[in-house]
Amino acid sequence: MTEHSFTAPLAGAGAPRILALANQKGGVGKTTTAINLGTALAAIGETVLVVDLDPQGNASTGLGIDRPRRKITTYDVLYGDATMLEAVQPSDVPGLYVAPSSLDLSGLELEISGERDRSFRLRNALRALAGDPQAPRFTYVLVDCPPSLSLITVNAMAAAHAILVPLQCEFFALEGLSQLLKTVEQVRGALNPDLTIHGIVLTMYDARNNLSDQVMADVRAFMGDKVYETVIPRNVRVSEAPSYGKPVLLYDLKCAGSQAYLRLASEVIQRERAARAVAA
Repeated sequence: MTEHSFTAPLAGAGAPRILALANQKGGVGKTTTAINLGTALAAIGETVLVVDLDPQGNASTGLGIDRPRRKITTYDVLYGDATMLEAVQPSDVPGLYVAPSSLDLSGLELEISGERDRSFRLRNALRALAGDPQAPRFTYVLVDCPPSLSLITVNAMAAAHAILVPLQCEFFALEGLSQLLKTVEQVRGALNPDLTIHGIVLTMYDARNNLSDQVMADVRAFMGDKVYETVIPRNVRVSEAPSYGKPVLLYDLKCAGSQAYLRLASEVIQRERAARAVAA
């Protein structure tokens, strides 16, 4: 990465906090966390935009935006044919909006690889959105990244204030985390010097499995207080909810998964307040 930042990520009292949910491994609960953390933040009064950058479009589906409704997508935005505001749609959750994706995103890297601003397409689109008086006043933008360290993920990292890493409680968790942290360092050096790790959320925790406890202990020893206290359990209701086009908080508020995501949202807010206090 030899490019240099043209402008800093959005900042200021009226600008949203941009968190990229990233992990190059698939199946770690990244999209599930984007959907349900977004819902939980909206439930406690935040105005949230989920930007779906995964060509599979699972975050869009999980928030009830089916494919026929995706007339303008994040592909159109990053390619330069549409504004982010044109792509944004309200979900069924009050205060929660979605910029849906499409399969076209899978070819975007080849199409824009020769462009000078290729790593800053998302940052520029979100900057324009924040400055548009017709747009909702988002307080959080959650970017659901694809399961790869591609140009699309680099766009998310270049636009974000911080990375939120969902990490499955499995044997190779730390190996994948090390790879991701190297990419974050590269992006910080070349594109976004203010990028931080907001936190690591352990997902698919199974209390009956000794390996889950071992992974949790190893990750906490390796990353310390960067690991959220909240742990997302393996929960059948969380798995079922997307097939109904609903976040689990709408599907079954009382289940263990829903309660965990509400705790995670509270913890994210607490970390934000602590960071603001230090900055002040």
